[in-house]
Amino acid sequence: MKRPWFFDAPCSGRTIAWASAGAMLMASMAAAAATDIEVWHSLNPYNKGVFEDLVKDFNKEQKDVKVKLKAFDREDDIEAALAGAKKREDRPQLVQLDDDRAPDEVAGRSYIQPLNTLLAKHPIKDAKWFLDDKNTFARDSKGRLVAFPYMVDIPVMFYNIDAFKKADLKPTVPQRNWASLQDQLVTLANNGSRKCPLTSDQPVSVNLENLAAVNNQLYASNDNGLKGKGKPAFSFDVLYIRHLSMMISWVKSELMVKPEFNANATKRFANGECAVLFSTSSNIGWFSDNRKLDFSVAGLPYYPQVTAKPGNAFVGGSALWATAGHSKESDAASAQFLAWLAQPKRAADWYQETGFLPLTHQAFDQTEKGYYKNLGEWQELVAAYARNPGANGRGFRIDNYPKIRAMFHDTLEKALSGNQSAPAALKTAAAEAGKMMRK
Repeated sequence: MKRPWFFDAPCSGRTIAWASAGAMLMASMAAAAATDIEVWHSLNPYNKGVFEDLVKDFNKEQKDVKVKLKAFDREDDIEAALAGAKKREDRPQLVQLDDDRAPDEVAGRSYIQPLNTLLAKHPIKDAKWFLDDKNTFARDSKGRLVAFPYMVDIPVMFYNIDAFKKADLKPTVPQRNWASLQDQLVTLANNGSRKCPLTSDQPVSVNLENLAAVNNQLYASNDNGLKGKGKPAFSFDVLYIRHLSMMISWVKSELMVKPEFNANATKRFANGECAVLFSTSSNIGWFSDNRKLDFSVAGLPYYPQVTAKPGNAFVGGSALWATAGHSKESDAASAQFLAWLAQPKRAADWYQETGFLPLTHQAFDQTEKGYYKNLGEWQELVAAYARNPGANGRGFRIDNYPKIRAMFHDTLEKALSGNQSAPAALKTAAAEAGKMMRK
């Protein structure tokens, strides 16, 4: 019987065919062997886009690791999803969380793997963390870094330069003295900014937490809860009473729109409606992307009667926490992604495009002076966080602080709405916080 023609084909042709099929199979197997890691986050829309672009670049460069993102509207939604995840497979490898001013508690959760544990097995080479190690954010009681400090920000004062020019204020910068700022707000209100001389989305941060830090005062006893035995206590003295009384008067006289703990305040500033905004530095990238908005940055105001020189505001924001219980390959992939984010060029881009503090010294050093040209005091404000923050600015440790902070917010809202006097509001808040710490 005559053999089919293909049996007479040259051996080299069959070899090539089989080799091609083998190559395709190997490529398919390699793709299938790639380790997927999931990252949960609650970044604002602008910073979400920046992060997504970075992840796309990472996925293009890597063959063995693929990062998948899942966005949530709020960090509370992430906490709820974590609490509802019954299996390891239901949890992400990396998740954006605050340290809740109790990082030891977060690091001690059964599903969290402290960063220092992960990096002991998979070290990130050559990265020098930017935040001074005396700063307590995302560090445990032994000073060990328990989370990747990637979304760390500080509260700042944004101001609309066009509004200051329209009001004929010279120089076109806000005063950092609270009393002098009040005079400027009156001028702004009378000359073009009547609807919104000042607004804020950080009432607790500006009027309680950082009223202490920026004025070089303790926020709570026991060195802000970092030393001593027993629970720390809040003592909202005459500084707080006078300040909150002034804020109440600002709302009544319409120098300040009542603070809102949502995106309304930042959107109004971005749209050019407000002259001054107290908010977090993580909005810098978003505001810079708005070509119609001519703005700049200053530090929070202080009281010269209390301190000759303003101190550093507490750092805030959040970090990327690694979760526990995943495979060795998964942990290695997570560490590989974090190491990639820590590369000087990548970390510098993140800092410049968002307004989060630099992740590393290299990111800060690689940022050229031109970046700071129209950002007022931003470079000076950032540089301070590479230095020892001092006893009053290191941070604070308060048990059950997320719920206490929510209570503080409600209390301030009542006072600023005219439903409670400053002394009564602060006395009630301090007493209630003491009870909540003990729960």
